[in-house]
Amino acid sequence: MANVTFTSPSLSRDVTVYAVAGDRGTLLSLAKDNKIPIPFDCQDGECGSCLVEITVLSKKPHAIMLTDKEKEMLKQLGKISKAEVVDAEVNDMPPHFRLACQCVLRDEDIQVKFVGDETMPVKQHKSKATVTES
Repeated sequence: MANVTFTSPSLSRDVTVYAVAGDRGTLLSLAKDNKIPIPFDCQDGECGSCLVEITVLSKKPHAIMLTDKEKEMLKQLGKISKAEVVDAEVNDMPPHFRLACQCVLRDEDIQVKFVGDETMPVKQHKSKATVTES
């Protein structure tokens, strides 16, 4: 099981969700399932609206693979350097910024920071998430 902690100015407090190990779902699908208001539009890695910053809390990060769409969008947004692309491709080291729609969850604890859509008021939802204050 992985603990995924969402943090954002649009949340009244941090929300920790326990993700099932081996589930091939994306970070965005986990957020949507638990009513976490990560902004999104295309859900296909082409718009960049679901940009998040990820901090790996586990001792050693798991190997990752960036899709070509994600690499290109992160470059366009100025959120990934050439060195980080090489580090991801050669050493399987995850970059700090990811697209939630392209980020497949692994069996590791992470913190996910996002800004949220400032044009829409955040509604409080009951969810399957376990809420913890940080």
